[in-house]
Amino acid sequence: MNAHLAALALAATLAACTTTSPDVVRREDANRMSTVTDAVVLSVRPVTVEGQQSGVGGAAGGVVGAVAGSSMGSGKRDSTVGSVLGAVAGAVVGNAIERVATKEEAVEVMVQLRNGERRAIVQAKGTEELRAGDPVIIVTTGGKVRVTRAPAVVPATPAGAPAQRS
Repeated sequence: MNAHLAALALAATLAACTTTSPDVVRREDANRMSTVTDAVVLSVRPVTVEGQQSGVGGAAGGVVGAVAGSSMGSGKRDSTVGSVLGAVAGAVVGNAIERVATKEEAVEVMVQLRNGERRAIVQAKGTEELRAGDPVIIVTTGGKVRVTRAPAVVPATPAGAPAQRS
């Protein structure tokens, strides 16, 4: 029972570890100037970003497996063998859980910049649904990029001139 709870806690923890969502900004990117590039969406297609294996899942699974395996058998030798086998099995299962838990459904957004160049950007699905023809901005911060719908453009007024009302 405790091994099952530990495995579920591990999966939940790993699932919360990482995201490439355009709706989530990393803490180190807050309060930093970003470069913004205008573009138009050419196409959007769904893709899957494969999960990672950092070793955390394997290590946690190995510990859980060793603890669970140590309770098998009646003697010290059986307990040791069970612990080793449990650790190996737990590590394999932990790696698999980490890989599945960190896999992300994403989109590949093909855009055309104003100068005619084309770029492809893969990002996790966000709350915005982008379509071909949508004007977008590409925000680059610290080497990371995200694509989002372009804000409405408000015509600029000359300095000191009153804004015109419609």
